[in-house]
Amino acid sequence: MTSRTRAFVLAVSIPVIAFAVIGGYLGQAMARNDTFRHLAVFEDVVSIVLNNYVEEVDVSKAMKGALYGLSEALDSDSAYLPPDLVKSLTSNESAGQAEVGIELIRQFYLRVVSVRDGSPAARAGLRSGDYVRVIGGQATRNMSTLEGTRLLQGAPGSTVELVVLRGNAADPHVLELVRERMAGPDVTSKMAAPGVGYLRMLAFSPEAVAAIRPAVERLTKSGASKFVIDVRGTARGDLDQGVAAARLFVKSGTLAIRESKDAPRDTVQAQAGDGAIAAPVVLLTSPGTSGAAEVFAAALEGRATRVGTRTLGRAARQRLIRLPDGSGLWLSYLRYLTPAGEQLHERGLTPAVEVEEPEVEFGSTPPPGDPALDRAIGVLAETEKKAA
Repeated sequence: MTSRTRAFVLAVSIPVIAFAVIGGYLGQAMARNDTFRHLAVFEDVVSIVLNNYVEEVDVSKAMKGALYGLSEALDSDSAYLPPDLVKSLTSNESAGQAEVGIELIRQFYLRVVSVRDGSPAARAGLRSGDYVRVIGGQATRNMSTLEGTRLLQGAPGSTVELVVLRGNAADPHVLELVRERMAGPDVTSKMAAPGVGYLRMLAFSPEAVAAIRPAVERLTKSGASKFVIDVRGTARGDLDQGVAAARLFVKSGTLAIRESKDAPRDTVQAQAGDGAIAAPVVLLTSPGTSGAAEVFAAALEGRATRVGTRTLGRAARQRLIRLPDGSGLWLSYLRYLTPAGEQLHERGLTPAVEVEEPEVEFGSTPPPGDPALDRAIGVLAETEKKAA
């Protein structure tokens, strides 16, 4: 192996090894032969590339590509962060107080997880599953969700241009969205049918969790004896707030399990006073149901029937591991399991009653009605008949 090859391997390996040591994730794994066997293969690949590629290799560019590839192979949230992004994160530099109302995930390009009701993105017709190819003139191919989210933020009234693809369509759509402050409550409620209350959860914030019980009480006074809780497209909020919301509905048993590397599983149990809301509940889910909303839905297994489509499978916490050159790794270090100990992150939850969401072409108006909500009301009626 040439000295140039060794220098490149060393340049790539030092940040990776430093991250492992600093984060404490690999522990004694670096001492195992299997780890060094993979590094030896990597050395061979580098040597072949440097000695056989048709033109001179930009070592710095290739090193960044290796780090991007390493993080991309982990999960959709873990990412390699360039030095400028690490600097802005660690200095608490604000990207702006306004946004367009979408949550993103990395799936080759950036993809829309959810669209907040009433937001600029919602008014423009964006939907869960849309691919965002370009944000503000920057391609999203190697962009982390953190970087994409910050590019979407800015001053109120400022604009950002997106290039969006939907489904198998070949023609991209160019949208110019005006950033706004996201205002309004995170929980809305109404009567969905005689005897059926409806709660729409836009996010799982402490304020939203505190608003659930008063909303249920108001609906109960209006005649509701059973409830539909809509978490379709709900992706915002801290994971622990999903557990906090579940405490209102689950009286006993396990609510969630937290799992991290080389640490005992942390089981979260219901406590005395939990389960104040005992009425029958149906949950509406979709591929945009993510994060705290999934933790909440998983905690209500056996307590509430899920209706709709499979959830995303995004139930992990990330933290920044800084590397010696100023770059960093945004790494998933803890994930939530279902109360039964099953994986939730990157797997999601399957509804008991599947109701597919209608496909809508870009620029078209969704068909009238809400089949999933109608089916949820029917499930509550069937449950009531069986209990009678």
